[in-house]
Amino acid sequence: MVAIPRIVIGAPASGHGKTTVATGLLAAFARRGLPVAPFKVGPDYIDPGYHALAAGRPGRNLDPVMVGERLIAPLFAHGARGAGMAIVEGVMGLYDGRTGAGDTGSTAQVAELLGAPVILVVDAAAQGRSIAALVHGFRSFGSVRLAGVILNRVGSDRHESILREACEEVGTPVLGAMRRADAVAAPSRHLGLVPAAERRAEARASVDALAALVAASVDLDEVAAIAHSAPSLSVEPWSPAEAVGDVPEGERPVIAIAGGPAFSFSYAETPELLTAAGADVITLDPLHDEKLPAGTRGLVVGGGFPEVYASELSANEPLRLAVASLAATGGPIAAECAGLLWLCRTLDDAPMCGVLDADAAMTPTLTLGYRDAVALADSPLAPAGTRVTGHEFHRTTVHPRSGVLLSPAAGAAWQWRGADPEGFATPAVHASYLHLHWAGAPSLARNVVAAAR
Repeated sequence: MVAIPRIVIGAPASGHGKTTVATGLLAAFARRGLPVAPFKVGPDYIDPGYHALAAGRPGRNLDPVMVGERLIAPLFAHGARGAGMAIVEGVMGLYDGRTGAGDTGSTAQVAELLGAPVILVVDAAAQGRSIAALVHGFRSFGSVRLAGVILNRVGSDRHESILREACEEVGTPVLGAMRRADAVAAPSRHLGLVPAAERRAEARASVDALAALVAASVDLDEVAAIAHSAPSLSVEPWSPAEAVGDVPEGERPVIAIAGGPAFSFSYAETPELLTAAGADVITLDPLHDEKLPAGTRGLVVGGGFPEVYASELSANEPLRLAVASLAATGGPIAAECAGLLWLCRTLDDAPMCGVLDADAAMTPTLTLGYRDAVALADSPLAPAGTRVTGHEFHRTTVHPRSGVLLSPAAGAAWQWRGADPEGFATPAVHASYLHLHWAGAPSLARNVVAAAR
């Protein structure tokens, strides 16, 4: 049994202020000296960066689509070790999940899997008494326990009074009312908020402002009481070592993981799995490090915004050449999305690593969604026939120098329904747009370390 006080922060839809409230609550409780564990429902990488700043520990994702619902509670228990409270920020609207799959992947599903009470954040800027109908609808639909409401973007004392009276009519406690505050806003661009890793000082200031706003506007003691009302979970915490299974003793190859502002999208479980599989994991910042870590035998490159840093990445020629040399000598490289772009010959005409005979460029079109994929060719990440569920999220395109998309015979990485073969797979390199949560397929870590060894 695992007894972890916990709450889920949901909303009627995107844009109501879930990130503002969740980050502010994390920071406010941390300032009280309470160890808090942050989580995010779904595949989002950016919000967990702000959560980590607020809580002082890694932000983790809970995504039933990518890892399966049976792993949600174990992963939660793993990530919440040593915490006095866990705060889970939802995704989109409370009941929005994978398209065409009911509530699968939704905030409501995760709340049920965790037995966690939900606090609904409502943007009340243009609402009065009608908020009662909205709150009543969310209380009566589905089976989650809606424990209270936090009102966001309240305009005045009079406005707050109207909203509180309306919520009282439907028996839903108001836990706080937050006024409009520009100081807590984070800048956005083509894929959402600017990651905290790219604006560390400003992000810290935003988190501090959020902590002060939430502490002054929300009844933290009542929120804590709601969190403590969650029942114990009958679950064993997830273990990276158990997930990867037995590994050979002896040499521990060095595997570098790209990080820093240009490659800030990765799941906390990835280095944990690589370490459990027998690797020594070292973080590499391609904006500043001019060589791979000493003894590097493999490289993992996750997502991020290389298009924003194309000139700086291009200027780091020593590292680009080192990556190309690693690939040429058979050192395994696993790259997804941003990593795919960095391995190309060019990105928006700026020279990149040249591992792949392809060019990448920004486009105005957003490609977004879960994908059920099958590996088309053997690679250091996965043998042909491996089935995974991942997530695609980008505004770029990659064109092989031949001018046509790769075919399976030419070594494409994945195939999924309704799409052309995608990505690149060779005996040394796996590069694709598909983001994967390796906890859902721990053999990926085992395969990469085995290839490096």
